[in-house]
Parts: sequence; C-alpha cells; structure tokens
Amino acid sequence: MTHRVLFLCTGNSARSVLAEATLRAWGGGRFEAFSAGSQPTGRINPFALEQLAAEGIQTSGLRSKSWDEFSGDDAPPIDVVVTVCDSAAAETCPVFFGDFVRTHWGLPDPAAVEGSDEDKRVAFAEAHALIRKRLMAFLTLAPDKWNDREALKQALDRIGFIESEDGEHV
Repeated sequence: MTHRVLFLCTGNSARSVLAEATLRAWGGGRFEAFSAGSQPTGRINPFALEQLAAEGIQTSGLRSKSWDEFSGDDAPPIDVVVTVCDSAAAETCPVFFGDFVRTHWGLPDPAAVEGSDEDKRVAFAEAHALIRKRLMAFLTLAPDKWNDREALKQALDRIGFIESEDGEHV
C-alpha cells in the first residue's frame, strides 16, 4: 500500500520542498510525497535546489504550490500531513483540515537566513540534515503503525522531537 504524505509550510520554497524531494528519493513505492504552502512564494529557493542536487536527489518536477491543490474534490487523498514551520520563532503554522494524521516537525527556515551565500548554504545543509534524520526514522516505522491512527500519530510526533546533529533541540 502506498501512503501519501504532504509536507506543509508557509512559503513552500525550502523546508517542505527538501522533505518532499527526499522522501520521494528514499520512499520507493511505499510513499507518495507532496509539499505545499499556505502562502506559496511561487518559486523554490535556489539554495534548496542546490542542496538537493549536491546530494544526488532529483529536483525535476518540484515547484512551489498552494495547499489549495490538496483540498479540492479532485485532490489526491492524503494519509499524513507534516507541518515544518518554526513555531519556536513565532512563525505561523498553516492549519489544514481533512481526514488524515497531522504531526509537526518544526525547524528553522533556512530561507530566512541573512548573510553570505556560504551562510545560506550552511543553513540549508543543516536544515536538510535534520529533515534526513527525521525521514530516516519515519521510514523505519513498523508497517502495523499505519493500521492504528493513534499509534501512528504518537510515533510521528516523537519523530518531530529528533534533534539536530549538534544536539540543539529543534
């Protein structure tokens, strides 16, 4: 059975796109990954595309899109919605309604980093490292978790507390 996962943030230009592309690359036939934003920027951050390409992850077909594409009658049914906004930085997390399991995997927005291109590359590398770490945990969930919504929610929520490599809690 294929599970559909929607990564949701505000701009759909960085974090949610990194997660979508990575799960597509790693999920095999087990998952369909999507991303969207409540206020999409209309373009993917070039540092996100650079980060994915540097790791050999396919970027063709990625685009910044509205969550409206996932709420209509002809939208694909979604099993899990993962918000990736940074509520710790007072960033407004989008609220999306539907019959799916919701979880929050907040992380700082690398697109908000100011400074040199190198500073931005470091921010995107750190954000993607955390996304990869959480997706590795996601991919190791026991198949029976998908048959129990409450157990799945608890497992997904725990993944959201996985910390970055340097021990910082995100």
